[in-house]
Amino acid sequence: MEYQIGVDVGGTFTDAVLRGPHGEVSVAKCLSTPGDPLTGIMSSISQVLEDATPSLVKRVVHATTLATNAVLERTGVRVAFVTTRGFRSVIPLGRYARVEEDRYDLRFTPPIPPVAAEDCFEVDERVAADGSVLVPLSLESVRRAGREIAARGITSAAVCLLHSYAAPAHERQVAAVLKQYVPDVVISSEVWPEFREYERATTTIMSAYVGPLMSSYLSRLREGLASLGITAPVHVMESGGGVMSATQAARRAVATIESGPAAGVLAAALTGHPEVISFDMGGTTAKTCVIRNGRPEITHEFHVGGKGSFGGRRAGTGVPVKTPAIDLAEVGAGGGSIAWVDTAGALRVGPRSAGSSPGPACYGLGGSAPTVTDANLVLGYLSPGSFTAFPLSAEPAEKALDGVAGPLGVSREAAAHAVHEIVGAAMGSAVHVVTVQRGIDPRGFVMVAFGGAGPMHAARVAERFGIGTVVVPALCGVASAAGLLAGELSTERVLSALSAPDPEAVFGSLESAARDDLAITADSADVRVERSVDVRFRGQAHELTVPWGPSVASAFFEKYRQVYGIAQEGEIELVGFRLRLSVSSVKDTAWRIAREPSASPGRRAAYFAEHGGYVEVPVLTRAALTRLAGPAIVEDPESTIVVPPGWSAALADDGAVVLTRTTREEDPA
Repeated sequence: MEYQIGVDVGGTFTDAVLRGPHGEVSVAKCLSTPGDPLTGIMSSISQVLEDATPSLVKRVVHATTLATNAVLERTGVRVAFVTTRGFRSVIPLGRYARVEEDRYDLRFTPPIPPVAAEDCFEVDERVAADGSVLVPLSLESVRRAGREIAARGITSAAVCLLHSYAAPAHERQVAAVLKQYVPDVVISSEVWPEFREYERATTTIMSAYVGPLMSSYLSRLREGLASLGITAPVHVMESGGGVMSATQAARRAVATIESGPAAGVLAAALTGHPEVISFDMGGTTAKTCVIRNGRPEITHEFHVGGKGSFGGRRAGTGVPVKTPAIDLAEVGAGGGSIAWVDTAGALRVGPRSAGSSPGPACYGLGGSAPTVTDANLVLGYLSPGSFTAFPLSAEPAEKALDGVAGPLGVSREAAAHAVHEIVGAAMGSAVHVVTVQRGIDPRGFVMVAFGGAGPMHAARVAERFGIGTVVVPALCGVASAAGLLAGELSTERVLSALSAPDPEAVFGSLESAARDDLAITADSADVRVERSVDVRFRGQAHELTVPWGPSVASAFFEKYRQVYGIAQEGEIELVGFRLRLSVSSVKDTAWRIAREPSASPGRRAAYFAEHGGYVEVPVLTRAALTRLAGPAIVEDPESTIVVPPGWSAALADDGAVVLTRTTREEDPA
């Protein structure tokens, strides 16, 4: 008998899922503990282990926002940047594309660079783009830099030498010397050996910035699990949807920056629908992603730590990071998002969140600011008994909503409905980014909704885009934690090698390094290798990634047409090689949810504008649902599904609730 545990730390709740040897599942949802996330993790794991023997747990998979929060809150370690002489200003100068709100700001202040100018150091060396040595490395210049870094009290260094992707020997020598002075040294040829110096440098810096925090965190996590009797290996979700070992996550911490959101997208892909828009709304943020042919869209460059962004690959939204990541759009709109009235008298919602401490007013934990959750309780979408963790309190929620209703001069119910509508519009903006803004018609897609708050808002968001089907999977309230257990152990290797004479030799070296990452041999079973190349027209500056094979040129021409809308052919060149190696860790994806059918809770008043206000609607549990027409409410132990007027709900064979739009007005543009 073997058990697996997936644990996901969100801004408000920490979720754990225990999967048994026959697919049976138990779940736990606890308030997150921002001061020390491990406290909430240990609490949730202890709950799901109630009827299981800890020593039988053979795998623990974790999604963490540690790296993300460190970047956003600028709480990582101080980093020294070491580069080739003549290039120390690459990072202080940076590259910034202004987002809309900054574009015409005459008093615009550029963002603070990831490394201060005085913490950038140069060493004497120079390598050409073909890997030939133009200037030999001076070890004495490295020692001088190391002594200065140590004198400044800096404990982490990022080394990015010119063209080191073509010849990494100098970087390795620099690292060996610097480790005599600096405890943590990260080199670009190990983190992500691609050309384009600025992006490679910032990626290395971000890994050095969060690496020590990640290493310490994972070490403490292993100790905490051992105290519970769990000695199983710890795996960490990577940004691209794979799962890496804890050791690898500490070494390549930059690959975990989008760890948390990636797990939920995997859960959406597991529903089996080929064309999906995943819609994940938790307590702090809402995230969307497009899944095509059962696979999420992947980007190889995204931006972190910026502002004003929808979609991480949009320039001007922070520091660029070159690593595979599921292509998400994220907005500060969740159940804990705070409603407020600005100086012009307009109602605003978010991005500030009440989080888990003090939480929404209705939690009764000391929060007093009105939040989306408070509005949903006032509207009747939630009931005091909706949460299994603790009861909700209506009186504090009503008092909090009165705080915005008064300045607006409207009733409490009207204010609550406005909060619900505004947060829906914000989430619609995220869907717009990953679909319409990228030339994708969303009307042919199925929306998969999950997260503690997602199913309450999904149908209304879907209406905005003419989407006619919404699927709410079983375990929707803890879908990210469940999705972790579906991730494959994987690693990705990349190398820039312009028009390499022997591509097979390049792929062979990448595969050897990938197998070393995962400690697997050439005869290991269940191993999948995917090869791809970065291709561009000769003379152009940007490339597109296509699968490797005999039809590389035609695949590139077709992708070029899809991306740029131009049918063009010509001479091409290969500029980069990518290899992803995966090992299947899940033999059976059929999960059995041990829930007996229960009686309907009855009816309650809920607010629907189509009916002019509050109306009595049926309230069912998921297990008791067969088929009903909206307006109605379906309650889960971890989430609540709102079925608006014009929609119907039915229970599918796999336990998912399927919402279908039954009346269609003209879809909005």
